Amino acid sequence: MNYLKSLLIVLLTAMGTNQVFAHALWIETDVNGKLNAKHEVKIFYGEYVANERDSVQKWYSDVRDFTLWLTTPKNEKIKLETKAGANYYGANFTPTQEGVYLLTVVHEAKELGGTTKYEFSSVAPVAVGKNAVISGSAIANPLHAIATEAKVYKVNSAVKVNAYLNGTAAQGKTVTVFSPEGWSKDFTVSADGTIEFLPLWPGRYVLEASNYEEKSGQHNGKAYTAAWQGATSSFVVSK
Repeated sequence: MNYLKSLLIVLLTAMGTNQVFAHALWIETDVNGKLNAKHEVKIFYGEYVANERDSVQKWYSDVRDFTLWLTTPKNEKIKLETKAGANYYGANFTPTQEGVYLLTVVHEAKELGGTTKYEFSSVAPVAVGKNAVISGSAIANPLHAIATEAKVYKVNSAVKVNAYLNGTAAQGKTVTVFSPEGWSKDFTVSADGTIEFLPLWPGRYVLEASNYEEKSGQHNGKAYTAAWQGATSSFVVSK
């Protein structure tokens, strides 16, 4: 009986760990903003490829306690207030200058998944005016993958993505592209820290970079033996 009980606990723990790996946090917002006009932002948690956006009450651990930051074109960092909806957290800001704004989240979950520590992060650009170039190396998130321009892309036109880990090119790491049609594909980051692909359908695409390391330490009084990072961004494609 004790053996069967222990086996069940192990299986349930593994299932829980796999579920965490399948989920991600991502930001959705219009990529183009207007001067002195309120700009809306939504933050979701779930599985984008399955079109699943979890109720905020079901978000893993304390992920709902994330902090949303806005970095202005002049590099000012502002904490934005968020408000819970049914399956998202909403926020807004009003651009007062031209340039590229960056919305960022980095949150280390309080609870471990088995003996793995989890970090969820996301970044979203908003371009106001003509400048749409995104400097990937200027984003503070430890891990991120983001399109090189803050714009609406076109079907069958190349999308180039920069991927960074701890301030340097994330060579050899995996970036998964999730399409609005339920299609996904893994790409390996090149030596210059990029991937490139052709979007085949219109709609919103989500990028997720991941990093897994076997390392030990203490997190909120509990021992961990591995650390996982999942970082997202998204962009829109039109016909």
